[in-house]
Amino acid sequence: MSRALQTADDLRRRANYLAEVVDQLYPRADAAATRRAPEGGDPRSYIVVPNRRKPRVLIPAADRKVAAGALSRYSRPASRGARAKRDAAVWALRLGLDRLLLPHRLQVAAAEGVDDHLAAVLGHEVHLSIHIGPARANRKPVLQVLDDRARTVAFAKLGVNELTRELVEAETEATRYLSQDCSLRCLRVPSLLHAGNWREHNLMVTSALPAWSEPVAGGETRRLEAMRELAGVAGVKRSPLGDSDYSARLRERLARLAGRADSDAATLASAGSALLDRYAATELSFGSWHGDWTPWNTCEAAEAIYLWDLERFETGVPIGFDAVHYQLQDDIVTHQVDPTTSVLLLVAGASASLAPMNVAPSEAEPTVLLYLVDLAARYMGDRAEQAGAALGALGRWLLPTLLRHISRQREL
Repeated sequence: MSRALQTADDLRRRANYLAEVVDQLYPRADAAATRRAPEGGDPRSYIVVPNRRKPRVLIPAADRKVAAGALSRYSRPASRGARAKRDAAVWALRLGLDRLLLPHRLQVAAAEGVDDHLAAVLGHEVHLSIHIGPARANRKPVLQVLDDRARTVAFAKLGVNELTRELVEAETEATRYLSQDCSLRCLRVPSLLHAGNWREHNLMVTSALPAWSEPVAGGETRRLEAMRELAGVAGVKRSPLGDSDYSARLRERLARLAGRADSDAATLASAGSALLDRYAATELSFGSWHGDWTPWNTCEAAEAIYLWDLERFETGVPIGFDAVHYQLQDDIVTHQVDPTTSVLLLVAGASASLAPMNVAPSEAEPTVLLYLVDLAARYMGDRAEQAGAALGALGRWLLPTLLRHISRQREL
């Protein structure tokens, strides 16, 4: 799919999701672009940023100070241009000129919205900022929670279908474990403020990490140190791949995929099984990984390395997965490297990438190939392509390269 078609499809899906997420957060709500609140219920007004055609975030419209705080502290845009646009919008809000740059409003009314429930949970009035993310299988309502002083006091997530409910539950447990049971030196993770249910959804509320902080130079060395720390939080075990719990879990996931009426799934299952057979006797070190350590899920600030979005945290995986995942996602998303080229670079540079994680050169390539199989199994298991995820069509970028390297290993 061309980039232009991908962009158009993402815009369409974001616009559809805008209505969907409002319905989830304000059941029986009447969303409208009018300035007049619907009759019945309590009106909540949101500013659609940047506009209704390409919504990225909803911020509260009732109080400009709160709106400015929400927009300035939701996250830190990666590019300088995006930060400049964000900053211009923040200043427009503070100066009362927001109607010029941010003209689109959305009003909802409901007997009880999720903000009422969060106010009861936290014990004070709250204002919400609502992220409208790109199409992904794991897309779910993610809420920035602010108080009357425009301070970001928490973030909340709702599980709204089978996959996202599982992920919210997993993140709840991972957050509880890492924030309470582990003595982290390099890392700071959110603390769990609340876990429960709201209507038919499971709800997690965590403390707010300063994702908006200015990153400092030299972050890579500290990041790798933090990755090593996370890898060891539940202990490190060394064993042949074939004797590991990881191998058994991955085989089980591949077997489930093999049962689908999907040629790509069958291809991945066969290739992954061949890889596990090929390296069954190879000794690897197994530890923990974040599961989605990317530039947008971390902030390398002066005082600490902050890390959030723990829904994919897992123990007992080959050490080094976090490092190669970060590199692959950074190349594709941040630096706009072609995905196929990014995979080739990842495999070719395996030894250099994994040396800081104390992975021996002889173990580097099998670790990277196992990671790629694991990632592909995740995307397929989540049905990422059907959800419209940009990288969901694995047959266009990941599978051909993966198969070529596994076939080459068979010939050696």
